[in-house]
Amino acid sequence: MEKNVSLICEKNTNGPKLVYSEDSGVKIIEREGLKFKNLAKDGQLHPYEDWRLTSQKRAEDLAARLSIDQIAGLMLYSKHQFIPNYSSPYFGEVTYGGKEFQDSGYPKYSLSDQQKEFIMKDGVRHVLVGSVSGVADVVKWNNNIQALAEAQPFGIPVNNCSDPRHGIDASAEFSVGAGGGTSQWPENIGLAATFDPELVKEFGEMASKEYRALGLTTSLSPQCDLATEPRWFRFPGTFGEDAKLSSDLTRAYCDGFQTSEGEAEIEDGWGRDSVNTMVKHWPGGGCGEGGRDAHFGCGKYSVFPGGNFEYHLKPFLEGAFELEGKTKKASSVMPYYTVTYNQDAIHGENIGSGFSEYLIKDLLRGKYGYDEVICTDWNIVFDQTDLDTIFSGKCWGVEQLSIAERCLKILMVGVDQFGGLSEKEPVMAAYELGVQKYGEDFMRDRFEQSAVRILRNIFRTGLFENPYLVPEESETIVGNKKYVEAGYEAQKKSLIMLKNAGNILPLKKRQKVYVPKQYIPSGFDWEGNPVPEKWEYPAGYDTIKQYFDVTENPQEADAAICFIKMPGITTMMRGYDCKDKENGGNGYVPISLQYRPYTAEYARTHSIAGGDPLEDFTDRSYFRKTVYTNNEKDLDTVLDTKKAMGDKPVIVVIYAAGPMIVSEFEPYADGIIYNFSNTIVPVLDLVSGQFEPSGLLPIQMPKNMRTVEEQFEDVPFDMECYVDSEGNTYDYTFGMNWSGVIHDERVRRYMQSNRK
Repeated sequence: MEKNVSLICEKNTNGPKLVYSEDSGVKIIEREGLKFKNLAKDGQLHPYEDWRLTSQKRAEDLAARLSIDQIAGLMLYSKHQFIPNYSSPYFGEVTYGGKEFQDSGYPKYSLSDQQKEFIMKDGVRHVLVGSVSGVADVVKWNNNIQALAEAQPFGIPVNNCSDPRHGIDASAEFSVGAGGGTSQWPENIGLAATFDPELVKEFGEMASKEYRALGLTTSLSPQCDLATEPRWFRFPGTFGEDAKLSSDLTRAYCDGFQTSEGEAEIEDGWGRDSVNTMVKHWPGGGCGEGGRDAHFGCGKYSVFPGGNFEYHLKPFLEGAFELEGKTKKASSVMPYYTVTYNQDAIHGENIGSGFSEYLIKDLLRGKYGYDEVICTDWNIVFDQTDLDTIFSGKCWGVEQLSIAERCLKILMVGVDQFGGLSEKEPVMAAYELGVQKYGEDFMRDRFEQSAVRILRNIFRTGLFENPYLVPEESETIVGNKKYVEAGYEAQKKSLIMLKNAGNILPLKKRQKVYVPKQYIPSGFDWEGNPVPEKWEYPAGYDTIKQYFDVTENPQEADAAICFIKMPGITTMMRGYDCKDKENGGNGYVPISLQYRPYTAEYARTHSIAGGDPLEDFTDRSYFRKTVYTNNEKDLDTVLDTKKAMGDKPVIVVIYAAGPMIVSEFEPYADGIIYNFSNTIVPVLDLVSGQFEPSGLLPIQMPKNMRTVEEQFEDVPFDMECYVDSEGNTYDYTFGMNWSGVIHDERVRRYMQSNRK
């Protein structure tokens, strides 16, 4: 049974506070009136234990002391760990004292048997934290795992990390930590709609303090891929398609997360308030052919029909690697899964980014001189088993190699860590292969090189001196009033008013409004669990009643508010349908941005890229195939509501994740609000006139699916944009306030003409 960790605190008059577990075997060494933790537990003060030295010197000293076996543990990055954890097909068996958690009687903050094993046996020191049961539980869990790690040889603390946690939507593998007690902010695309780097920096400053209060010292963000392909389902995690805007916001994001000031600073802007950022996904994952995403085998290829490869590097080179703050550059980079098709100018390889000598060794490490941590995306060393599930391995271009050989190739191109790998055996096997090929001295140097980079990020954040948390202190930080209010203000600023015919908005408070039920289609969540079909009132329906008198009879209403989601369907999200394959097709289908059935009459007759060990063909074209959205009834809701309301106004609020075809409903809407994943309260505050809208489109809104099909996946701003019934063009930087179309400094700074 897990017990609360007993901690000892030692204070330095002119130095950091030292905290350690009573049971860890750690003692205090005093030198020249100063105190140091003897993490090696040998009574000697080693350079890596001396907090007066630079992180670089400490990392070099510790790396030289570690065995290859121990360094291999540092190179591992765990699968998602939940608090409490549970068994699943993806995560495998999870037990507590040999039992499932619900049968174990263990507290929620306990370490699972598997977590204890990978800390002690495999030497894992980088743990990916997903959803948590509460602040107090994650704090106690952090203290438990840190105490366990501290008791091991050399006392290396755990660098807990997280995907983005401050959004509203927790429905995807890469956002499962969202909505767990932190302040709530818009998704990246919503932050982009503010066109405000200072706001994004403020977000980073506040979010990083909440991260640290949860025991998290690395953020697997920001996602600075350029979303030049409008059908990409990871669009909402980006800052849009403009390299300048994305660079500015990426820079602000990293500065906010990484910078410590005042007493919290240790060196060069790093310190006890700092959170390492892992920018993703090098060299940019936003141009998958046909909009397909590289989480799936069907989406493994990024294509560049416009010859625009270098444009996609700008958010990294001009944003993440050119910070205004003292930390200078993002502390880590994650390459994407994608095969960056036909862009290797030296070796001619079409190979996954994490394996690519050209993308990593020649460009990122070589030409651009990046000497921080590089970590693969999750599961790339494992075998691919299918084309359409998110959990399949992604060893693209190296399928013929063993797992050990894949690990060696990754190391040889300059990557330091393996995402989603919790067992050291493949890394050790890679080392032995490397010794046979390159010699023991070479491989020892190569492992130490990665160890120094990895350890440097842990030293910078002060974990070696104090990795522990106090529950009461954390609970005053996570979700505190100041941060919640700031997140709410950001949500307000991210809302975009696209249409306001006859100045129908804002509505008066206590007007009588009709709010139709929302259709929730059947489907599956990100783990593959079925989600049933249902009709229900929109989220926050009771909250709507605090603003307006709500009637179920449209004849009685003064206005209607329709809450809808942009078109979506599981197979469309992937661009692949197993039924098509079973029926003699190639499996590939269009990804549509419209509600009504779509037939791809203007798609490529032959795909640019293709080829997979699981396929006996190379042409992935979906020309003239038809797909059906699973929420077409959202469109019917708007049309039916307009018919029922007659001449009375209809307001449409769209829960959006990117561009869509608005022509299907725009003529029937008097007002349109574009909402990038915000809570309902700021939407209602806008509709009722509590504040003036200020958001701008960080995207283009296409006229139709023809322009979507004919645009180039790698080129921004190459679609014909929709023109509404009021004569407004829904182009990049368009947005409205109560006075009409916005023409302010943000528009002048970022409008398309300034980028030419």
